[in-house]
Amino acid sequence: MSNTDTSISSAQASEIIESVSSPGVVQDSLRDANVKVHTQAELSTVESKLATARSKKDTGDAAFKVGDVKSALRSYHETLLYLHGIDKNALKSLGMGGPSSLSAVDQAAGAKDVTTEADIILEKVYANMSACHIKQENWKRAVDTADKALGKNAANSKALFRKAKALGELGFFEKAETALNEIKKVAPNEAPMADAELARQKMMDRERQKVHDQKMRGWLSREKKQVASE
Repeated sequence: MSNTDTSISSAQASEIIESVSSPGVVQDSLRDANVKVHTQAELSTVESKLATARSKKDTGDAAFKVGDVKSALRSYHETLLYLHGIDKNALKSLGMGGPSSLSAVDQAAGAKDVTTEADIILEKVYANMSACHIKQENWKRAVDTADKALGKNAANSKALFRKAKALGELGFFEKAETALNEIKKVAPNEAPMADAELARQKMMDRERQKVHDQKMRGWLSREKKQVASE
């Protein structure tokens, strides 16, 4: 029984190598994956936006540290303006997101799932905005911005803590407890802080219930007096 001849000539080998390495083949693959080839001007614009966003965030952080919450929020809002809608593929082309080991086609296919530097900044900005809203006792906005940070990273323990605190202030103690318990899962070293906040909220809940019960007793007492006088 004869073996199958798998040998190829040098001319055939050259033809195969040429077809694989041909720029046309790469371009066709990129076109099939709907990859946009960015111009240098577009990449420079994206890089400039990201640099400005970093600067705005740093300005906001500095303002928050000295207690200037309004200025911090203003800078954070400006940061968002520069980051929203930024092109993820362009960021990856600049080496600011996505695993470098992937091919251009593979990276383009998973562009929506890749965490870029812009996503990381957004996560931090939203978490910091939540802290600002807590300072202003704007509890609903504190929850909303914490949720946006958690949308970028569900394991952000700072965002979870701020969400829990704001939920507790709004009276949603069960939801707050759920968030605090989640902290203990994603950041075990922060469990004592989560437990302390949970204890504080339980005490606050008891005080609110006590006030509510006193009001109810007063209302019932007035009702009884009215009935007796009739």
